[in-house]
Amino acid sequence: MKVTNPLRHGRSPKTTPAAEPEAPRKVVAFDFDGTLTDRDSFLAFLDFAKGRAGMARAFLTQPSLLAHYLATKDRGALKSRLLYKLLGPISQEDLEILIKAFSTTTAMDLFRMDALDAWDRHNLPDRTRVIVTASPQLLVAPFGRMIGADRVIGTKLGFDAQGRLTPELDGKNCRGEEKMCRLREIFGDALDLEAAYGDTAGDREMLAAARHGHYRVFKG
Repeated sequence: MKVTNPLRHGRSPKTTPAAEPEAPRKVVAFDFDGTLTDRDSFLAFLDFAKGRAGMARAFLTQPSLLAHYLATKDRGALKSRLLYKLLGPISQEDLEILIKAFSTTTAMDLFRMDALDAWDRHNLPDRTRVIVTASPQLLVAPFGRMIGADRVIGTKLGFDAQGRLTPELDGKNCRGEEKMCRLREIFGDALDLEAAYGDTAGDREMLAAARHGHYRVFKG
């Protein structure tokens, strides 16, 4: 049987067209507290869990909490130690149950409507919408799911080998340059920060790195 070589007759062998590489998606980063929301979600959660009286007692019975913060300005340490003071060595599972109750009760009441309008305008095929926050990632994650965030990046709480809360964070407070470190850690060299929204000095580095930085643009 004679086999014809297609190359002899000036024809290329039939091949399946290669798939077009997926275009890199542009990242749009929103701070959470005070930007997407009209209040601090961490304090709102503590109020929900223990009430304002409980928070006041924590500072009165352990004045070193405030003294340490005034001496170091370490917001991350204040956050983790206050949470531990109020909730103790709670298991991660029980903490997530408490957070779920808080997010279900609060629902969309935290959000600024004009901020959500901007969030929705970035719901485009070539965009990745990310929340980057100093609040605990566990706390903000349910709210991120509510509004369709592609990813929530936040401060990581510390848990011991038995899965119980500790008074220390797992890593750094996600604020300032740490926001950019976390973004680069996740997106690497492919990071294309199209836009960023923030409302405090803790967002300065993220706003400066974005193609379009928006500072305190929401009033709703």
